[in-house]
Amino acid sequence: MTDRNLTPGRQWTRQQAAILALVCMMTGIAGGWLIRGSQHTAVAVPAQTVNKAVPAAPAAAPAPTATDPAQLKQMADAQAAPLLRKLGAAPDSSELLTNLGNLYYDAQQYPTAVGYYQHALKGTPSDAAVRTDMATAYWYMGNADLAINEFNKALTYAPDSPNALFNRGLVKWKGKGDGAGAVADWKRLLAVRPNYEARDKVEQMLAEVQSHAGK
Repeated sequence: MTDRNLTPGRQWTRQQAAILALVCMMTGIAGGWLIRGSQHTAVAVPAQTVNKAVPAAPAAAPAPTATDPAQLKQMADAQAAPLLRKLGAAPDSSELLTNLGNLYYDAQQYPTAVGYYQHALKGTPSDAAVRTDMATAYWYMGNADLAINEFNKALTYAPDSPNALFNRGLVKWKGKGDGAGAVADWKRLLAVRPNYEARDKVEQMLAEVQSHAGK
């Protein structure tokens, strides 16, 4: 995470500070997970929305939990405050905009993250890592088409980006039912990066897709 200096009166407890840093380390739901394009985190995030709208909140809201969206947003807003002050002096700083996008992404505030990523990419449109993160945010927002479109753009700038290939294959498979397209992406990934850190996961998904195709 980026700058953790908070304004007076907005200090977190140690437990609260850990929530935002660790929220992306939750176990992924069966059916796949995406890998971040940027290098500030290398953990998987749960596929909470799979090509469908985010479900509406229940009529009677439960008590806040460690992953309550409102609580996560509040903590992200607090952590964003010093970055926003810096951004005031450099409103087009791709680095600051990306850091803000990453912060809100990690807090599962995907629309806000996308807004910052879009602004960052105006200055650095060829940043495949940021574009990959924005694509994954679109996926978690329930839009497979926009996600694939951004993965495609990322791969025009970095044709062998392993994480973009990994993620595009997963979205093709789970979001569009395109098993053949997914297999092509993952085989290309393993060809260009035989020592890919998530190779076991890629091989597992390849076997699953090809097994379904065989049936």
